[in-house]
Amino acid sequence: MSQDKGKQAAALAALDHVRTGDVVGVGTGSTANHFIDGLAKLKGRIDGAVASSEATAERLRGHGIEVRELNDVGKLRLYVDGADEATRHRHLIKGGGGALTREKIVAEASETFVCIADRSKMVDRLGAFPLPVEVIPMARSLVARALVRMGGEPAWRTGFTTDNGNVILDVHNLDILDPVEMEREINQLPGVVTVGLFARRGADLLILGGDDGVETI
Repeated sequence: MSQDKGKQAAALAALDHVRTGDVVGVGTGSTANHFIDGLAKLKGRIDGAVASSEATAERLRGHGIEVRELNDVGKLRLYVDGADEATRHRHLIKGGGGALTREKIVAEASETFVCIADRSKMVDRLGAFPLPVEVIPMARSLVARALVRMGGEPAWRTGFTTDNGNVILDVHNLDILDPVEMEREINQLPGVVTVGLFARRGADLLILGGDDGVETI
């Protein structure tokens, strides 16, 4: 099974968790796009969606799904999103698409976070995928120096600005032995908006699509 078919299989399996009357939190990226395309067939049953990025909002509206503001909705029952890496502890690296801050906000506001991915995203230890860190522009060099002291090799994602008007540092070669502690440590750096470690609030369910079908952790 190709990676894209694995993503699609996981996304379709996540549709089983959508209930009538839900306002569904929706993530960003290629796997989330498969979920949005499937959600369009259920749009008559749901009361709209909360988007984690402008790109997701545009795709939802293109399918005729009402996009609602999180401030107006409050607590969500369900959030569905992909990941760049995942462990069996359901700790994640997210933010390859640059939407990590809004994704983390929607995940925090949700009762259940269902992460969908193809099986190639499963790892024993996080960190092979460069860890995204969203940074206020004036603090870019300050934060980069701190990340170097932590053992990482930060690279500025040039030509990219987040929906929040900030920049991304992609940190290579971090040894992420304790994802919860590293998330806390990086988040405390002045100038950091958030880090793409989803460990303190990881996924509640991890759905993986692969050659042998769909596995739920």
